[in-house]
Amino acid sequence: MPEYVARLASPDATAEFGHALGSLLQAGDLVLLHGDLGAGKTTLTRSLAEGLGVRGPITSPTFVLARTHPSLADGPSLVHVDAYRLAGDAAALDDLDLDASLDESVTVIEWGAGMAEGLSADRLEISLTALPDESREVRVVPVGERFESLVSTLPR
Repeated sequence: MPEYVARLASPDATAEFGHALGSLLQAGDLVLLHGDLGAGKTTLTRSLAEGLGVRGPITSPTFVLARTHPSLADGPSLVHVDAYRLAGDAAALDDLDLDASLDESVTVIEWGAGMAEGLSADRLEISLTALPDESREVRVVPVGERFESLVSTLPR
C-alpha cells in the first residue's frame, strides 16, 4: 500500500495541501485524522473544507462532537467529528449515527483511531506531527483501492 509523507513548511503549505486533498474527495469518503493536540488537525480540516466547497466556518466540534457543513455548490457536505471527548469509546461514536450520512458526505473524524475504522473498509488515515521548527509532517496512509489511487495524485 503506497504511503504519502511530506513536510509542510508553514501554515500556508498545510492549507495548500488540505485544499488539494479536499478537491479530490467525494461523497462516501472517510478521513481519519491523528496527531497530538496542536498538530493541525482542525487547520487541515478547514482547508479540506475549502477544497470541497462547503459552508463554514470550520471550527473544532469538541463540545458538540459533530458538525455538518453543507456544500455551497453541487458537491457533498462535510461531516466534521471531534472524537477526543469519547476517549476511545466506539459505542459512543456509534451513537452519533454517522453511518446514516456516510454515503452522502465526506466524513472527517479527528481522534478517531481505534474506534472509527469500522465505519468504512476504505478510508484515508492522516497523521500530523508538529516539528520543532513549527512545520508539520503529514503521513497519509490509504486503505482501499480508491484511496491508493487518490494518494498517488497528491502534490509532491
